[in-house]
Amino acid sequence: MDSRKAKQRISCVIYDCDGVLFDSLEANRRLYNHICASVGRKPLAEEELAYCHTHTVFEALHSLFEDDEAGEKKALEFLKHQVDLKTFVEYLIMEPHLLETLGALRQKKIKTAISTNRTTSMKHVMEKFKLWPYFDMVVTALDVEHPKPHGESVEKIVSALNLKKEEILFVGDSDVDKKTAEASGVSFVAYKTRHLSEDAFIDDHLTLLDFLSNGDLFLRNGPPPLDETDNRT
Repeated sequence: MDSRKAKQRISCVIYDCDGVLFDSLEANRRLYNHICASVGRKPLAEEELAYCHTHTVFEALHSLFEDDEAGEKKALEFLKHQVDLKTFVEYLIMEPHLLETLGALRQKKIKTAISTNRTTSMKHVMEKFKLWPYFDMVVTALDVEHPKPHGESVEKIVSALNLKKEEILFVGDSDVDKKTAEASGVSFVAYKTRHLSEDAFIDDHLTLLDFLSNGDLFLRNGPPPLDETDNRT
């Protein structure tokens, strides 16, 4: 989405969870290392953590135990019967100005939703941080046949909330999120990851409110919108 476009009406903002609503890297590191330790696997390397951070828990464990079917089965059983996900929710850190922004969107009558590859842990997140009043809908990987980056989760939100795709912003921080937005035909806003979208980028949730006022999704005090004399493409 080009920030040079005229201001458009936005009726809904869809958020990813991990990395957007919360800094959850440490929580995920602890969770997956706990699971790995239970079956005698070494702790996650950074690239493994990056993958687990943006995929479903089932995809993550399959990746971690790609050549160890027995180990993957043990890890899944350990997760199912012996892991208390509430323990790891405690390590989530809410992103700055999130509640202020969500409250402002509520006042503007703009719908909000979450599309996440989390599974059963999402209900604990919503309860722990008292987020239910701020969102019209939450779609997890358990609610769809095809989780992100497939567009099904967004399509589900569009249908349930009776939305127009051209009036939706999807705020995400990963390539998985960007591909989800592309697959579902909605506009993508990169959060704290400028390399994913130079035109639609924010590093503070409040900046989203600036866009709703003036159509500019550039970082505050960052590069201004291109003018007519700029020959860049």
